[in-house]
Amino acid sequence: MLFPLPLLAALATPFPVDAPVARQVGPNPSPQQASPLPIPRRRRVEEMAPGAAPETKQDMPDRLAACLATGRQDLIAGLASARLWRDGAPTDFERTRANQCLGLLLAESGDYAGAEAAFAAAIAAIPPEQAASSLQLLAMAGNAALAAGHADRATGWFDRALALKDTGDNAARGDIEIDRARALVAGGRIAEAGGALDEAHRLAPEDPEGWLLSATLARRGGDLDRAQRDIEVAAAKDPRDPAIGLEAGVIAVLAGRDEAARKSWDSVVRSAPQSAEAATARGYLEQLGAAPTSNAAATQGKATP
Repeated sequence: MLFPLPLLAALATPFPVDAPVARQVGPNPSPQQASPLPIPRRRRVEEMAPGAAPETKQDMPDRLAACLATGRQDLIAGLASARLWRDGAPTDFERTRANQCLGLLLAESGDYAGAEAAFAAAIAAIPPEQAASSLQLLAMAGNAALAAGHADRATGWFDRALALKDTGDNAARGDIEIDRARALVAGGRIAEAGGALDEAHRLAPEDPEGWLLSATLARRGGDLDRAQRDIEVAAAKDPRDPAIGLEAGVIAVLAGRDEAARKSWDSVVRSAPQSAEAATARGYLEQLGAAPTSNAAATQGKATP
């Protein structure tokens, strides 16, 4: 399929992916060159659940929740409260929780380097015999490093998390493999990123984000057959995610299936009209142009006398 250069340029720009679309399905496309759209980073550090430090005291989870609630109401006050808690913490356990709160609030403020340092301090306070409880904190440190643009350091944190034994949480480990794949892509280690996503599928086969990212990665590598298969799995897991609908349209248009792309992007606009994905989809639709009418299609199909 030939389509205008502006549309190619649009397909090559990153899109933010945060909102909660109908899917595009159809025959597998034939191979064509994929655009270099980066793998999206969907989850922010501060959206991750409170970590799994050893809960030997019943009041600590409540204090962590209270610290985060203070930060949600007043970020400056929350940061001050977290630092006071950290500096006065009588035990390593409290110090871990205080640094976790501080790291999450620093990430909320956009200080990702500071957040990484706080998470590192939280991890350092966990006794070696309780290392398995640091899984989520290691993931938070990795996401903070990645948000700060340090892909190699992020990969190191994720590798440490995945090396932990006896965590017993395949879903959490699958999430970390997804985050590790993002870091590997950011570091230019594309083949390793594909392996990380394959492992994420094994650990957490119901996670639609892993399938979305593997579809994106396959499409970037020009494997539109794999991209189509994976985006269909993602859509089956979460049929209303606009990021999935947007990517489905990109895969379809690169395969020359303009009508399928139009259907996907239309569904994004209808289902999540205020989302960033809908704004991107509107731009794609505008450049793709109106669907041909049945009369026009019939006229084009007639032989010239």
